[in-house]
Amino acid sequence: MPDPATTGRSARRPGARRRRDHGAVAAETVITVPLLLLLLLLIVQFALAEHAQHIAQAAASRALADARAQGGSAGAGRSRAQHTLAALGSAVLLNPKVTVTRGAGSAAVQVSGDVQQVIPGLHLRVTGRAGGAVERWSTVADGR
Repeated sequence: MPDPATTGRSARRPGARRRRDHGAVAAETVITVPLLLLLLLLIVQFALAEHAQHIAQAAASRALADARAQGGSAGAGRSRAQHTLAALGSAVLLNPKVTVTRGAGSAAVQVSGDVQQVIPGLHLRVTGRAGGAVERWSTVADGR
C-alpha cells in the first residue's frame, strides 16, 4: 500500500466524514429555512393584496353601476359598495373607505382599504376606481 504522506490521500475509508464538515448541514439549515419561510409568507401576503385589490375593484364597479343609472344617486352607489364589501371582503380588505361622486354628466367611485397583514410591519393599501357617464334618456332633435 502506498504511503499516505506521499500520495496526498488520507488512509481513512472513502465513506468516512471529514471532521471539518461535521455540522455543516445544520448551519446551512439554520440559514435557509428562515429565508424559505419568509419567502413563503411574502408570497401569501402579496396574494392577499391581489385578492383585496380585486375586491376593491369589484365594489367600485358595482357602486358605479348604481350611481350612474338613471334615477341613481351617490348614496345608492355608496350603499351598493358597502353591501359588496360586506359580502366579499370583510376579512381581507380592512378599514374600507368608499367615495362616490355623481355630477350631471359623470359619476366616479373610489374604494380603498388596508390589506390583512401576514408579515408584521408590512402595511399594504389597495384602491379600486371606476368612472363613467351618467345614464339619461335623450331624444333625437331633428326627427330622424
